[in-house]
Amino acid sequence: MNNEQPKIPQATAKRLPLYYRFLKNLHASGKQRVSSAELSEAVKVDSATIRRDFSYFGALGKKGYGYNVNYLLSFFRKTLDQDETTEVALFGVGNLGTAFLNYNFSKNNNTKIVMAFDVDPDKVGTEVGGVPVYHLDELEEKLGGITVAILTVPAQVAQPITDRLVQKGIKGILNFTPARLHVPEHIRVHHIDLAVELQSLVYFLKHYGNE
Repeated sequence: MNNEQPKIPQATAKRLPLYYRFLKNLHASGKQRVSSAELSEAVKVDSATIRRDFSYFGALGKKGYGYNVNYLLSFFRKTLDQDETTEVALFGVGNLGTAFLNYNFSKNNNTKIVMAFDVDPDKVGTEVGGVPVYHLDELEEKLGGITVAILTVPAQVAQPITDRLVQKGIKGILNFTPARLHVPEHIRVHHIDLAVELQSLVYFLKHYGNE
């Protein structure tokens, strides 16, 4: 049960999907044990951090033995709610939105975009990647109990759409627009500015690439 699980620091929680993906591959290949050094090399997180992360849920490992892959997988499956599918709504079926719909997190069985919204009459009423596209005016009618949204809309409409999502009880927003969204404290927003990330990458290549 969820209320029996330990409270995990946010930094650790962000790394869990990385660990989970690698461990799934190990399990599929028949491997039963993994060392923190092997994990470190695979997910690019230092061994000390991995050992600390795993200590939060009692997987201390043994020197010379490593961690039990099956035990770790069962823990991650519960912690990441891999047995429950999280339904997601996407807003903005432009180039980036269309790419998301066609990809639809095919490697993450627990996350699925089930509906999309746009205002383009050529897109409304169609399906993209098997996902129905509704008119933005239908947001309140169609959204139902969905609690996660992806925004790939023009920046100037991001906040008005967000306000409507808040009214509908959305809990988490993945924001791919440059707009800085204002939401109540209980709502989680992750901002992903691709241009900024690319600039940051180029900067580090220029200044730290030879280290």
